[in-house]
Amino acid sequence: MDINEQIRAMLAEHPIVLFMKGTPQFPMCGFSSRAVQALTQAGAEFLAVNVLADPQIRAALPHFANWPTFPQLFIQGELIGGCDISGARGHACRCHRGDHRQTQAPTGKTA
Repeated sequence: MDINEQIRAMLAEHPIVLFMKGTPQFPMCGFSSRAVQALTQAGAEFLAVNVLADPQIRAALPHFANWPTFPQLFIQGELIGGCDISGARGHACRCHRGDHRQTQAPTGKTA
């Protein structure tokens, strides 16, 4: 499975996916931290993908999504945007899945 197929599979499997620098517990940039905070405050369950841990995803996602920076927030497979959008549209998370809790791919495994 090529990297674009892996990204599509993640988006198909999880209603909310945040591609970020670091992890929700240890974000590696302020923008990723703010996106996690917005999703958490909205009560959203989301898959967090650490792009720093997977150079293939980090390189491919800007081309896949036509969005050059991280974080990148996808809801129902659609790119919503980055940190600026997720804060303004945090309510959108509640509209898609009801009660949400944060989830993360297992450590050391590509999400």
